[in-house]
Amino acid sequence: MYSLFTTLESRYLVCMDYNVDKDIRKARTLPSVFYKDVELFNKISSLFKNQWHFATHKSSLTNHNIMPLPHIEQILNEPMILTKQNNDYSCLSNVCTHRGMLICDEARSSTILKCGYHGRTFSLDGHFSNMPEFDEVIDFPSSDDNLASFPLKDWKGLLFTGISLSDFQKYIYFLNHKLSWMPIENFSENSSSYRSYDINSNWALYVDNYLEGFHIPFVHSDLHDTLDYDGYRTELFDNGVLQIGIARENENFFDLPISSPDYGLKIAAYYFWLFPNIMLNFYPWGLSVNIVIPVSVDKTKIVYYGYVWNEDLLHKGAGADLDKVEAEDQDIVEKVQRGIQSDMYVNGRYSPTKETGVHHFHRLLSSSLSNK
Repeated sequence: MYSLFTTLESRYLVCMDYNVDKDIRKARTLPSVFYKDVELFNKISSLFKNQWHFATHKSSLTNHNIMPLPHIEQILNEPMILTKQNNDYSCLSNVCTHRGMLICDEARSSTILKCGYHGRTFSLDGHFSNMPEFDEVIDFPSSDDNLASFPLKDWKGLLFTGISLSDFQKYIYFLNHKLSWMPIENFSENSSSYRSYDINSNWALYVDNYLEGFHIPFVHSDLHDTLDYDGYRTELFDNGVLQIGIARENENFFDLPISSPDYGLKIAAYYFWLFPNIMLNFYPWGLSVNIVIPVSVDKTKIVYYGYVWNEDLLHKGAGADLDKVEAEDQDIVEKVQRGIQSDMYVNGRYSPTKETGVHHFHRLLSSSLSNK
């Protein structure tokens, strides 16, 4: 027993720098402490402020022109709203410049933004407009009375925003390389596909699970019947991972144009993960977006948004029963969260053929931490 604990202790010490060997054949996974240490969780959560975040698809602003972004507020602790005026979109602070009241808590249509606390109003681009009982205030209004704005970028109808951000063209380069042919801008919001789940797991365990198809035959029997496991492939790029699910015989797949780099393949699904927490799942029927929201070291919220391309293909193929797949995944990651509490587990090894996506994620995460 002494030798066992001595070995475990030495492995913990080796892992404390969180470096993951670039050679997957030699590498060990992130240590279990990574998923259960509160101080580490707080340090990792701060990395989210420097990333692009999915806001919505433009079709979400078809029936109203103002909408809050609660999922981004939960990630960044920064309340934001999207506004649309004609064909101009803005991402603004959702905090009134008078006394800090939230301006908008639900989607609506209006020609102005109006605070419900004391009646201060703003134009849809965030400029101060009017304030009752402020006629005698000196040096008012000033630029400080306008709502702060955030960068907002559009890729094929998908809107992204954030606070301190990298080059957007580099961020979406691989997405565009693979899917420039797809008319994503013509997709329509499907509000019935919205889901919100609270799971008892560290957020990174949820991402780990998403980034490999290794578990599909063992966890997702229905999905396994749809996808050709032997044909399943993983492609890595600078800020993410793409997994490609190949359709079995008689299952739905994309009708790829010659311009697609994947022309000739019977692709049932494109599973894109963008560091650290965005999952864009493209099916012949459209797009399912998963947003992973860290809540605490062992609590995570998952939010789903759906956008339809072809209604006739809904509930068919690899994207047929996402609720069932999600429930199966949640059961797994919650059990892993319980398992890693054991003093007998420190870390594991990667399959060089099936877990390259997980390995890439771990290297991105450990690299980001070392740069903090």
